[in-house]
Amino acid sequence: MTELKPDQFEMRRLESLSNTIFGVAMTLLAYDLPKAAVFTSAPDWSDLAQVYSGRLAGLALSFIIAGVFWISHHRRLARQPVGSRGTVILNLFFLLSIVLLPVTNGLYTNYGMSSAVAVLYGLHLTAIAGLNAWLWWLIVGGWRQEIMASMFPLLVFIPGTIVAAFAPHIAPFVWFIAFGGLLIQRFRIGRTEPGA
Repeated sequence: MTELKPDQFEMRRLESLSNTIFGVAMTLLAYDLPKAAVFTSAPDWSDLAQVYSGRLAGLALSFIIAGVFWISHHRRLARQPVGSRGTVILNLFFLLSIVLLPVTNGLYTNYGMSSAVAVLYGLHLTAIAGLNAWLWWLIVGGWRQEIMASMFPLLVFIPGTIVAAFAPHIAPFVWFIAFGGLLIQRFRIGRTEPGA
């Protein structure tokens, strides 16, 4: 490998850090799930549904979102073996937004019908998507299919957050649309890249 300039960093070191951060954050998403002590006696199906249904849906949403952004982050770092100090700092802010996901997820799974909590969660998702799109823009440098795929979640999370302010119970259905970015990426980019 060629010698790095003083203001350049090997992105594979950042990739190791990001794998750890994503792994811990995705594991901590389950931390706020109710434990066995919640039940005073052996639960039946209705007890389980009452305690876990909303919380498991929130966990699934956050876990899938984290997984999608981990895939995007991994693909982005693979395309950029060396980065500038500014790019590394922006990546660290992106990773900070992932570290905070268990916090907002815990609030959202416990108080999802609160418009304030739903808006906070939506703003957090929007920040993650915005940082992801910004990092893709720095690497690709223009309006290409990768940018469109990374912008799609951002364009879904913003209106989803607005919906959360007025109808917090509807917002998760809007946020799930953000996974359309995967379809854009798979079907549009996959056709143009050899071996995809």
